[in-house]
Amino acid sequence: MILSELVKKYDPENQFDVLRNSYQQIEYARDNKFDLIGINEKSIKNIIISGLGGSAISGDLLLNFLNEQLSLPVQVNRNYLLPKYADEETLIVASSYSGNTEETISVLQEALKKKCQIICITTGGKVEEIAKVNKLSVVRLQKGFQPRYTLGMSFFSLLAVLAQLKVIKLDAQFLEASITLWKEKGAAFSSDNNDAFLFAESLVGFIPIIYSCADLTSAVGNRFKCQLNENSKVHAFHNIFPELNHNEIIGWETNDDRIAKLKVMLIEEQCMHPQIKKRFSITKELLVKAGVEVVSVKSDERSFQLRLLDLIYLLDWVSYYLALLRKHDPSEIEYIHLLKKKLAE
Repeated sequence: MILSELVKKYDPENQFDVLRNSYQQIEYARDNKFDLIGINEKSIKNIIISGLGGSAISGDLLLNFLNEQLSLPVQVNRNYLLPKYADEETLIVASSYSGNTEETISVLQEALKKKCQIICITTGGKVEEIAKVNKLSVVRLQKGFQPRYTLGMSFFSLLAVLAQLKVIKLDAQFLEASITLWKEKGAAFSSDNNDAFLFAESLVGFIPIIYSCADLTSAVGNRFKCQLNENSKVHAFHNIFPELNHNEIIGWETNDDRIAKLKVMLIEEQCMHPQIKKRFSITKELLVKAGVEVVSVKSDERSFQLRLLDLIYLLDWVSYYLALLRKHDPSEIEYIHLLKKKLAE
């Protein structure tokens, strides 16, 4: 079955076009105007990005992306409560695409009680209602998408917030390079027998095991794991170097493909510490010896930050195509809807 037929048959909400046009989300974030109300950037001592799913991944990616630039402590919070240290010198970024994520709403209400400085990133919902009542800063996202398909908009909006607060510098040339990268790769990944599609074909029938590097590519690995879960409807697992070399590596000593067909993907990055590079290489040798197929995933873009965006975008497409190849709708998330319904009872 050719690509267009797969898309027509299994993608009724046309996430294909959403992915192909993801570069427009960066353009939206670049051009989006917002005011930061009541924020005293000079008093900010730490930042907490609070969200779940795609909103939280934006924070994870930020930590990788700005690995050597951040001069303030930044934490990603995936819970109903704030850390005890949060106070008037804490900037809370309450990120919820729908505006109705119950954990984020809970955090937002606690942040108000603690008198934290607050910025909301959302399309509306209860988060925007709370923001209006309390005169909080709101960065409005474009409506009409599924949250996990809006990483470009959410992430670059987060960058724009930090740039406006003068926590980071956001280079205009980098923004244009990012837009061009996703636009060109979107065209390439939309064609028949493209690299992302062929990668997805190689994963059919396997449980993906994803290994990345702490602080550099960990967000890419976790994002891929989550996208495989939600889009492809498969179990996938993720761990990071060097931690996995202190525990998980032993599990491969008794690998048995009669129990589960596993395939390992190594998310590599050329600026990794030399010892981490050695760990990747040695671990790959041990996995191959154990009879496990190992795939190296890397980017050749000219800068670390562009390489991260390149990998994120490639692997989003892979998870999408794996859904089609497995005859699943990449939009459907039945169990999540069912869970939310039961939680509300």
